[in-house]
Amino acid sequence: MLIASAATFDPKEDVAASALRQVEAAAAKGWAGLSRETKDWWHEFWSRGWVSLRSADGVAQGIAQNYHYFLYLMASTSRGKFPPKFNGMLWNTGGDLRTWGAQHWYANTSCYYEAIFTSNRMELLDPFFDMYSGMFDASATAARQQWGSQGIYIGETSYFNGLEKLPDDIASEMQDLYLLRKPWDQRSERFKEFALNKHPHSSRWNWMQAGEWKNGRYVITERGFGPYGAVNHIFGSTAKIAYYYWRRYEFTRDAAWLRTRAYPMLKGAAEFYRNFPNVKKGADGKYHIHNVNSNESIYGARDTDEDLSAMYGVTAAALRAAAILQVDGDLQAKWREFLANLTPLATSDDADALKPEGYTGARVFVRGRKPAIKPGGFTPDGNSLPMFLFDLCNSGPNRETANATFNAALRGGVGPQTTVQVLSKMAIAAAQLGRADAVRYMIPAQIEARIAERATAYKGGQVLDNRMTLREGPQALDAQRLGRAAEALHVALLNSAPPAPAEDPVIELFSAWPKDWDAHFKLGARGGFVVTASIRGGQVESVELESQAGGECRVRNPWSGELQRFPTRKGERIVVKKA
Repeated sequence: MLIASAATFDPKEDVAASALRQVEAAAAKGWAGLSRETKDWWHEFWSRGWVSLRSADGVAQGIAQNYHYFLYLMASTSRGKFPPKFNGMLWNTGGDLRTWGAQHWYANTSCYYEAIFTSNRMELLDPFFDMYSGMFDASATAARQQWGSQGIYIGETSYFNGLEKLPDDIASEMQDLYLLRKPWDQRSERFKEFALNKHPHSSRWNWMQAGEWKNGRYVITERGFGPYGAVNHIFGSTAKIAYYYWRRYEFTRDAAWLRTRAYPMLKGAAEFYRNFPNVKKGADGKYHIHNVNSNESIYGARDTDEDLSAMYGVTAAALRAAAILQVDGDLQAKWREFLANLTPLATSDDADALKPEGYTGARVFVRGRKPAIKPGGFTPDGNSLPMFLFDLCNSGPNRETANATFNAALRGGVGPQTTVQVLSKMAIAAAQLGRADAVRYMIPAQIEARIAERATAYKGGQVLDNRMTLREGPQALDAQRLGRAAEALHVALLNSAPPAPAEDPVIELFSAWPKDWDAHFKLGARGGFVVTASIRGGQVESVELESQAGGECRVRNPWSGELQRFPTRKGERIVVKKA
């Protein structure tokens, strides 16, 4: 049986004819041809990267099985024009009953895509990049209309084509309300009426809690914090998405990609922050950001971990990209000044840190500084951990603070009893910090989803027989936790992060790998390398580097720990052996 489907936004295109052409093309190949084509596709796909793991208790083998299943799911769903929706992917077969609607949440989408870079299957990222590049113009309009800034603004939640263009009067009032220049209780009737048919999950209208029909009229229930909502004042998503574009360049060293695809996004994200009206120099001579969220739980705080991490990371990447491309010399000077005078990340020893009363523990990262319209939480959100994403914890004093923050977030320590939530990045953080003691327990804990997270979900969101869950609602099969665990696995085996944002990456092998687990892998690394390596009985056996871009290789000697640097030629294979 041959089945084809087609869809289009072009009203002149005949979708039935398009689908029939696909069926006819498949029929012409016949069963033998289709079977051979499919076999060859999967053979080439699997040859580009893999992991083989072994431990005496079988835990490592289980991790490898789930890892390859995750890649199989992504290969089956991420080959179209748009990324698979986190809640349902391609399997909403009984109608759209999803709890969260049709918008894309960056945080959830990242669960699927953050692990793809190291898997060495870059084409699976194309739908992600195509969707966000496709909304570039809408995002530039949103930055100007909604926030009175420059560059681009991509909401944490948005439809596939971005935020809609607003009428000028609504945009003007929205700016005044959302930047706290106009009291919330002085909203015009025109603004209230305009908001009535907007989606409460939107990054633009999330001050709405819900709505219902009463006596023939739709009535909104507000959250009670003025223009604030869980995602209304989240800005870091724009920078995180742009940093993914930079990360693709890091893995491929594709100069054309950097110029045409990555740099516009990096420049747009950096310029949004630099021109944002609530980013101002304080009496201390440092740039501070005011009245913004720390992820979904803290509203209207100052110097949030999300935004300062984003500003440091994306501005550094934009500056490095501009230097490589030899463009925007005037902007490079402005970005350097901005970075040099940006306030440090907020920590618990700040007098105005958002922290528990009377806290006397170790110096840790906190969610921001006072004042906050809705405070809550202490250390960074484990589902986000922005300073880790933006490469701010890889060296120096920040690394010590990051270790203390990790310990504070896991007050009960790490062991067989450890649980890791579906969306959590704590296992990734453990791997980045070289914490093999935590990786051993946290990766399998995340895969197993040991605790029911949502009472309203089928089986409480626990794992089904097909290794997926229904955490996000009816018909919403998902594998978010497998994507998070895959990235943690990658970093534990092969960490190729730079010492700081946009600096040259350094390859480290097995830096967070349990010594009694054996492993053999083929994975991609930043700098344009494919690495094949093995470890047995705690001893590194073999290392081979394939240079895909012909750049300098920076690798930490897996036996001595010494940093070694040497030039490579494109296509060259380098075998590294113990002296």
